[in-house]
Amino acid sequence: MDERLNKLEELHKMKIDPYPYKYERTHTFAELKKGFDKLSQAEETVASCGRILAVRGHGKTVFATLADETSKMQVYLRQDKLGDGFKIFELFDIGDFIGVKGNIFKTKTGEITILVSDFAILAKSLRSLPEKWHGLKDIEIRYRKRYLDLIVNPEIREIFKKRTRLVGLIRRFFDDHGFVEMETPILQPIYGGGEANPFKTYYNALERDMYLRIADELYLKRLIVGGYEKVYEICRDFRNEGIDRFHNPEFSMIEVYQAYTDYEGIMGLVECFMEYLLDNLTDSRTMVFCDREVEFKRPFKRIKYTEALNEKLGFDILSAKGGELDQSCRTHGIDHKVLSTGAKIDKLFGELIQKHIIEPTFVIDHPKVISPLAKVHRKDDRLVERFEFIVFGTELANAFSELNDPVEQRKRFETQLAQKEEGINEIDEDFLEALEYGMPPTGGLGIGIDRLAMVLLNQPSIRDVILFPQLRREK
Repeated sequence: MDERLNKLEELHKMKIDPYPYKYERTHTFAELKKGFDKLSQAEETVASCGRILAVRGHGKTVFATLADETSKMQVYLRQDKLGDGFKIFELFDIGDFIGVKGNIFKTKTGEITILVSDFAILAKSLRSLPEKWHGLKDIEIRYRKRYLDLIVNPEIREIFKKRTRLVGLIRRFFDDHGFVEMETPILQPIYGGGEANPFKTYYNALERDMYLRIADELYLKRLIVGGYEKVYEICRDFRNEGIDRFHNPEFSMIEVYQAYTDYEGIMGLVECFMEYLLDNLTDSRTMVFCDREVEFKRPFKRIKYTEALNEKLGFDILSAKGGELDQSCRTHGIDHKVLSTGAKIDKLFGELIQKHIIEPTFVIDHPKVISPLAKVHRKDDRLVERFEFIVFGTELANAFSELNDPVEQRKRFETQLAQKEEGINEIDEDFLEALEYGMPPTGGLGIGIDRLAMVLLNQPSIRDVILFPQLRREK
């Protein structure tokens, strides 16, 4: 850094501002390449700018490679054209931002190049780019210093551009299907809508504990009570739990609620949704993830949760005694000691069934014990009308025929509270009061956007689609 600081001081001595306020650019590098024929024939002077990635000096001439967000461009500096200003370039380093003016031409090798007639420093870089800047490979550095990852790995910038496009497509799909985007509180006095540990904070003005939301569900359902029939929210949710390849405690979700439909109707919506995303994001109904390939073709496969798990375990989980579940957990390496009955069942399903589901599949009709907010199955009161959409062994969506009976909902909350299960620390009386005013039959859907992006963009870890994932402190 000392050498770069010395160069910075030299620029100051020469009355050159190394951090000017703006630069008048006429074309991006991509625009220069696209419009080369017209611009070169007209001998038009262009002005462009970017970061220096490479410098090759040949005495009184210098070739440099610059990069902006759109592309890379070679620039050519000659002493006979720049005069005394040519020497100023010696104070520039790889990583600096510069602006250049000149005419474009093609070299003997056919590379489009700017013949520089004037140049300016736009930002002096005081740190060297990582060694072998063209390929930062250290995963820890890539996550911890994402800005370096974006500088030196342009393909990573493309991944996050596609993620942004994905979120835009999600909005467009639900807007086009008549849903209204809403906003609900991030800070909540009672956390609910899922089974998870919350992040806790203190609200000074209200003098009370608050929680970062673990889900939007209970507030969006209030909107259905209030008269909206199709609502959704793209939101940040927070669950104070573990980090792994498929989970991040701070994550993006979309939750969707539609009146006068059930989980069957939501299944059809999900099929349309996935086809729409694939058609518009990848131009193919085939998805590749971690070297495995599946085709999305309606109708998606369906399997029943309890039937599939019973077949693997050799007994009926709905009438099983605690000892049978505990023994099965031990057999399959699941630590069951602090798990509720529902959590044991769900862990066994994940281990024995879910991770082996590769093609697009709806897992339907879950045990009531693991689904406190879903409507009882109309053919078996031990089950609920719920589905999880799974592909490549990964849950991408979770949906319900929503429970709208306030008396039954109170019983479910009281059971949860008595068992002290995760996801409830006190009963949300305001939500129950809202249900008592009447909520029509409703289908609900939750989709984890980070995990969806991970699978659609074929990235091995959820951290690869989160710009700034949380990490442990550096030692």
